[in-house]
Amino acid sequence: MRHAAPALPPVTSGQLPVVAPRPGHQGCCSPTDALDARRVADRLGIPLYPLDLTGDFEKIIDDFAHEYGRGRTPNPCVRCNAWLKFGRLFEHAAAIGASHVATGHYARLDVDASGEPILRRGLEAALDQSYVLFGVSRDRLRQMLLPVGAMPKAEVRERAAALGLVTADKPDSQEICFVPPGDHARLVAARLGGSRAGAIVDSTGTVLGHHDGIEHFTVGQRKGLGIASGEPLYVVRIEPDTCRVVVGPRNDVPEQELVAGDVSWLGPVPREPFACDVQCRAQRAAAPALVTPLGPDRFHARFTGGPEHAPGAISPGQPAVIYDGDRLLGGGWIESTR
Repeated sequence: MRHAAPALPPVTSGQLPVVAPRPGHQGCCSPTDALDARRVADRLGIPLYPLDLTGDFEKIIDDFAHEYGRGRTPNPCVRCNAWLKFGRLFEHAAAIGASHVATGHYARLDVDASGEPILRRGLEAALDQSYVLFGVSRDRLRQMLLPVGAMPKAEVRERAAALGLVTADKPDSQEICFVPPGDHARLVAARLGGSRAGAIVDSTGTVLGHHDGIEHFTVGQRKGLGIASGEPLYVVRIEPDTCRVVVGPRNDVPEQELVAGDVSWLGPVPREPFACDVQCRAQRAAAPALVTPLGPDRFHARFTGGPEHAPGAISPGQPAVIYDGDRLLGGGWIESTR
């Protein structure tokens, strides 16, 4: 996704306006974060170049809303990284003659036996952010710097404190920055011109209840279905054409196979099936799988670890990211599941 780069704004010595943070909000792109960036730059004595990417960011929000409208569960953080942080930001870096772009993503850069750059998980697996970087194009790796991914997170904070940075004790971002916590459905409805109500049905088509809009649901969801049942029920499938939400027992939730498209490979494109680990949600562990390439930009994954190593519910619209140990090989967007 390429767009003409706007001119860089001039560097000014004025302070950014102070905007009160939302209580409990830990997003990554709030006005408070902009103020923190100014304070850190002032403390380090380096210039700060604010870039207005409002138009580009609107595309990310529109994509988020339309994915929910298609019955899918989007991941806007991956889009933001690929389109903005490692897309538009690189274009601006080139415009001012910068050789590299450094970010605070908790992941590591390395080289393989042939000297080619590769991407690995961060040192502390529980804090790893490599999953959201699968969409970064391979040719960007040589220009990237990920300085904190090889350090324990506690050391990162200690170093920030030693430098007197106001962000030393700042909580990690955990939410979608443009959505109020727990309120994405209202944003989606506003972007799509309203919600489309429909039926909640079981696998036989029997109506169990009704809902206010498919944007309230994701595959694997159990809570908040708004129906009474003698057994736990989960969202098994979302049908955007009919606005039906299909529910069933846990065993009916897809977690065995998937097909992913719009694939990015951070190395040579594989041609034969291979064993690996595939991660299907940012907060879940990767699961053993056999991946079969379906051309250069699609793949099929069959999970092979059994119930004890299942990937959890597989939701169309989410990334499926492929690892060999801690090395990220590539990933794509889940199109279909079984």
